[in-house]
Amino acid sequence: MAVVVVIDDEPLQRGILKAILEDEGYEVFAAESAEKGLEIIRDKNADVVLTDLNMSGMTGIQMLEYLPDEPSRPAVIVITAYGTINSAVEAMKKGAFDYLIKPLDKDVITLVVGKAAERMSLLKENIRLHKELYDKFNMEGIIGRSKRMTEVIDIVKKITAHAVTVLVYGESGTGKELIARAIHYNSPRKNAPFNAINCAAIPDNLIESELFGYELGAFTGATQRKAGIIESTNNGTLFLDEIGDLPLLTQTKLLRVLQDKEVRRLGGKETMKVNVRFIAATNKDLESEIENGKFREDLYYRLKVVTVTLPPLTERKEDIPSLVNFFISKYNTEFGSHITGIDHRALKLLTDYHWPGNIRQLGSVIERAVLMADTTVISPDDIKSELKQPAACGIMDIEIPEEGIVFEELEKKLLKQAMQKANNVAAKAARLLGMSYKTFWYRLEKFGINIPGGTRPPRDTPNKDTS
Repeated sequence: MAVVVVIDDEPLQRGILKAILEDEGYEVFAAESAEKGLEIIRDKNADVVLTDLNMSGMTGIQMLEYLPDEPSRPAVIVITAYGTINSAVEAMKKGAFDYLIKPLDKDVITLVVGKAAERMSLLKENIRLHKELYDKFNMEGIIGRSKRMTEVIDIVKKITAHAVTVLVYGESGTGKELIARAIHYNSPRKNAPFNAINCAAIPDNLIESELFGYELGAFTGATQRKAGIIESTNNGTLFLDEIGDLPLLTQTKLLRVLQDKEVRRLGGKETMKVNVRFIAATNKDLESEIENGKFREDLYYRLKVVTVTLPPLTERKEDIPSLVNFFISKYNTEFGSHITGIDHRALKLLTDYHWPGNIRQLGSVIERAVLMADTTVISPDDIKSELKQPAACGIMDIEIPEEGIVFEELEKKLLKQAMQKANNVAAKAARLLGMSYKTFWYRLEKFGINIPGGTRPPRDTPNKDTS
């Protein structure tokens, strides 16, 4: 129910307006002066104010100047006589929603107040949704206090206020879009659009029209003008997921947008200035892609002004209990369940698991467990079927020939095959071979296998598992 404040120093008109609006279902408060009206507005969190312009003491226009200059300020409708319409226009310039001319008509009053109440309802809902997004994506909302995640959060905090481009590295399911949203919703752009596009999910022949838009007749099927996602994100943040899959020709056009801050629709002749913050993400080694001629080096350096590297879940296992609690709470709310926690044996299974699908997979496991659990505590039986173990290695079935084999050559071949399967992501390749990250890097260096852009572990702590 909208709250309406009626301000008029004439008791008869004040009473009539109050009665009309109460009959329409509004909660109405009346005040005989602008000073008293301001008190009620603040106390009752008014949605709509209906005020006479000419009153003894503070006028309606003067009262407008005392209202807070913020999105949630009430919609003000001023009442004026026919001969003082100029005063109503002045009030509109100072932020009034609309004006009514005496003598007042009941139908006009209810129509204008209804529009004002509807506008305020939409505005407050928009503010509420923005607050929910901020609460969800603020720094405290990022689950994880492990050393690796603390480093990530520290970087994100430093860059939110600056419109630099950011390149987020991480395996699938590590939360790259979550980080992009956290950067946006903690930045000065938080009230502007945040849009995301998956460059790998859109066919090459459509990606340009999605990014840049098109003019009527630009190609067969272009039956109307369409703004691209870059143009639609003006003043906001655009998240380009899987940037490594962007076609080379499109990379060239994106580079031009980053350099010139201009965009041109397909089939168009004019360019439009855009103010967009770009955050890109990939699970590929872009330096290797550059060497292979699949990614533009100049675009790479434009994107990686700041680099954020998200660790896989196996490198932040101390965060698993907190993540489990978060997902239990989330799916309790979604399903109306009453799961109170997780059995310590089940938690150990989760902590010991290798998590090829990272946080996304963990969330899926807990979602099923919350839905299917027979008791209020998640047990090992509720999750075992979802924890797929690595397939047994077929190498154990190889029969060594009479002339023997060169074991180091076999090992070197396995290392290279693991890197190929893991798209040159060292942490993932190490897990495929059941090795620690340090051991994997030791063996790469032992055989002189170089990974462009790879991050070697610190050398000051010797790793005993280097045989």
